[in-house]
Amino acid sequence: MPHDHRDLGELPGVSYVMPVLNEEQHVAAAVASLLAQDYAGPSEVVLALGPSTDGTDAAVAALLAREPRLTVVRNPDGSTPAGLNRAIEASSYPVVVRVDAHSILPADYTRTAVEVMQRTGADNVGGVMDARGVTPFEQAVAVAYGSRIGLGGTRHHTSGREGPAETVYLGVFRRQSLLDAGLFDEGFKRGQDWELNRRIRSRGGIVWFTPALKVGYRPRASVLSLARQFFSTGVWRGELARRFPANNGLRYWAPPVAVVLIVLGIVAGCLAELSPWWLLGFIVPAGYLLIVLASSVIARRHGLRAMAWFVVVLPVIHFTWGTGFILGFLKLTRNLAEFTGR
Repeated sequence: MPHDHRDLGELPGVSYVMPVLNEEQHVAAAVASLLAQDYAGPSEVVLALGPSTDGTDAAVAALLAREPRLTVVRNPDGSTPAGLNRAIEASSYPVVVRVDAHSILPADYTRTAVEVMQRTGADNVGGVMDARGVTPFEQAVAVAYGSRIGLGGTRHHTSGREGPAETVYLGVFRRQSLLDAGLFDEGFKRGQDWELNRRIRSRGGIVWFTPALKVGYRPRASVLSLARQFFSTGVWRGELARRFPANNGLRYWAPPVAVVLIVLGIVAGCLAELSPWWLLGFIVPAGYLLIVLASSVIARRHGLRAMAWFVVVLPVIHFTWGTGFILGFLKLTRNLAEFTGR
């Protein structure tokens, strides 16, 4: 499908779309980063407000009262893909910037993304999820996000060379490309970015990664919330791998394979009464533990507490994601829609 690099005009209007649910602590900072963009073209911010149970509604009402560029639409479903679609449908400009309430966009984000889109003819442009923690736990999670041993070394987590990509973090889209692809599939509560980018690419569109775009991201703040996030992500990645087997790389299989091998190794080691040879099963979990301990050195710049938390964080990520993947791939979950990661 040919692309006209000039079809958006010199300074096309930009619509920022953000689903919001239980984000009392983060929504104001996220919106402020949008209003502070140095992009010279016209812009609007559309928030899709879900049924929050904290003070999010009041925080959004305060923002709405003082910012004329802000629009709020209701998202009774509360899910991310439904909220994105409601916001996109309520927006009007030819460039759509997906925003997460946990993300802080640098001031040059929009300007850079539009320049790259115009230069490459891409349908979707995205960059690096630059995880930044405040507490030692969050810092450990941020290190895991940005390391190959943590999330497998994808470019939108670890940076890399500019070029076509399978998927990108968040995304700056041509509105027409979104409409032609059918917007986000609301059946996918997680992994909807990857699935949408798959459809864009299947239509001949271009998904483009550039390390020039870096988005600040605040990781989950507790072991429980991190485990919930990655278990849900794993469940949906397993579902995606089952539905689209040809579109899933080997890196997605590493955590579930590791989980199976470690569990089998522990079981084998516990059967040593049958034969001393069964003790060799402990080699697998012991080897994994040594790898985790050794890799904690990459968190040393944040101090000993972050290094200690890294030893906890890495197995939590691997085991919850891997277990979720197995359950999703084998269709062993009763209700997929329950797994939203919140």
